[in-house]
Amino acid sequence: MHTFAARIAAERNGLALSPSGVNSPGDSGGLNIIGAGFGRTGTMALKLALEQLGFGPCYHMTEIVKNSGHARLWRAVHSGQAVSWPELFARYRAAVDWPACHYYHELMDAFPDAKVILTIRDPDNWYDSMANTLYSLKIAADARLLARQERLRAGPAPEAAPGRRIWEDTFSGRFEDRAHAIAVFERHNARVMQTVPAGRLLVYQVSEGWPPLCGFLGVEPPQEPFPQINSTQSFREYNHAQLGRP
Repeated sequence: MHTFAARIAAERNGLALSPSGVNSPGDSGGLNIIGAGFGRTGTMALKLALEQLGFGPCYHMTEIVKNSGHARLWRAVHSGQAVSWPELFARYRAAVDWPACHYYHELMDAFPDAKVILTIRDPDNWYDSMANTLYSLKIAADARLLARQERLRAGPAPEAAPGRRIWEDTFSGRFEDRAHAIAVFERHNARVMQTVPAGRLLVYQVSEGWPPLCGFLGVEPPQEPFPQINSTQSFREYNHAQLGRP
């Protein structure tokens, strides 16, 4: 069985852990799976589960940190420039989390055979998790950026990372307004369910484990347990091990 620590070590060394107990799906030359769910709905657990099932590598927001040039590509996407989705995801079989989930409809057009997975979660629990993880990281990053600007006292400010688009574009700079953020979350989920054909969509909670996911993807469930890394503490441990962040 591949442990969580082993997966982190393999990813940091650019290795891919092969799935065990399943028949690896054939490579169709593009994304097979599009994750439409917001971050903190179990997207990291889903990423690891998909890779365990043979649908890897799976793109996640953490890939932007690990791949030089990806931040520039996403800035171009956010600014409205044309992008080659097959080129951006050339090495990947699946994509989950931000920023990919923001462009799920465009990715559906670019990869017409790909299936869509919408990870969902209790809205209040989702908001609390976001506030204690991603938003806390944003606040800390903003403070570091401000301190750096004050030290330099000259020259242009560093360009905003694509991750900040989450807060300004998706949540209109109002994430601290709990009711507003939850309304955005629920509208997004409703829009996905309304716009993705039923036969192409799985609405999924990672607490459901292997059965619905494997049934949807047409693969046998593995013997290993479903990845359990959705807690706030697990998020912090992953950030520290994978990205060197506290």
